[in-house]
Amino acid sequence: MIKKLKYQNKKYTVGIVEAVLLLFASCLASFFVGYNLNSKNNNQDIEKDIYIERFEKNYNYIIDNYYKKIDKSKLIDDAIAGMMEALDDPYSVYLDKNDSNSLNISLNGGYKGLGFAIAKNEDNNITVVGVFDNSPASDAGIIEGDVIEKINDKDVNEMSIKEFSSYVLENESDDFELIIKRNDEEKNIKIKKSNVTIDSVSSKVIEEDNKKIGYIYISVFANNTSSQFNKKLIELEKDNIDALIIDVRDNTGGYLSTVETILEKLLTKDQIIYQLKTNKKTVKSYGKATKNKKYDIYLLGNKNSASASELLITSIKENLNSKFVGKKTYGKGTVQEMVPINEDKNYKITTKKWLTPKGHWVNETKGIIPDYEIDLDDVEKDKQLEKVIELIKSKEK
Repeated sequence: MIKKLKYQNKKYTVGIVEAVLLLFASCLASFFVGYNLNSKNNNQDIEKDIYIERFEKNYNYIIDNYYKKIDKSKLIDDAIAGMMEALDDPYSVYLDKNDSNSLNISLNGGYKGLGFAIAKNEDNNITVVGVFDNSPASDAGIIEGDVIEKINDKDVNEMSIKEFSSYVLENESDDFELIIKRNDEEKNIKIKKSNVTIDSVSSKVIEEDNKKIGYIYISVFANNTSSQFNKKLIELEKDNIDALIIDVRDNTGGYLSTVETILEKLLTKDQIIYQLKTNKKTVKSYGKATKNKKYDIYLLGNKNSASASELLITSIKENLNSKFVGKKTYGKGTVQEMVPINEDKNYKITTKKWLTPKGHWVNETKGIIPDYEIDLDDVEKDKQLEKVIELIKSKEK
């Protein structure tokens, strides 16, 4: 479920990104079975042995008897993909090399590349739809709307988005030559691949009726998002803000640990951030601040605000009685772990569900209902943001 890239005031959505915890498995056997091999229940151990034996028996039979040469790696990959499909869970999936690369780029908050995002336009041409700040692309003068015609003399008209991205990311050379079309004029651009940092947090101060309102937008909860958020928040607090708006509209999630780190600094030691529930126990996570912020916090979200975004909204709302403005959120209350198969491929499996501080589960059709439900029926006006500002202005200092 990939969302269209959106760039406006540094907002962008790179895809549906669930709350993910990195899990490094210790042995191949753990990839084939979905249970704890150290269980003390003898009956369960016997049952496990039967299923492992069945798998091994059929795997060996196929290897020994199939009439063609077998790619063992592909056989195992497809077996794992089949197990994920059998779980009937939209978030437990097999990730091939391209899927893994896309997820890692968005969650790591950076990558080695050229620094622009692409999409197919109505004529099926590869078009630049966004350029990251301080990137090779911005330094080379590439702008939104440029149509890429060639890369290193290779015609890109027949390339898919995946093929183009793979060509850039996997190319051993860092040097590229692009031919682009801009306003019916062809341009030749030389560009060098290098490390690109994705800014997932932007901020500003809104001044209304002698009040300074801090505004922070978070586009994804990547590895480096919490440090970016902290930096922006410190800058806003130095400006003596009277209130803070946290905007997670179109933020489809990210790392659980990242949103937890952000909330630890906003909530106190006696305030529950969230609850994590496995099939055996429930663990509560608490804030680390000595006192709450002296200003009120307001929240913006919409139907694409999912997972880690919903955790942030519910945690602040239930602990601080903060007002939430926008539209009902997506409704994703599960946590996935990403398990590596090899250096290129992974599978992602749901292992836990998270609950709000008060123990509610927002999954599927539930979502989070805003205190003020506002439609965005005017592209020129942000009525949701205007409503938050109105609420702040109407409250006495």
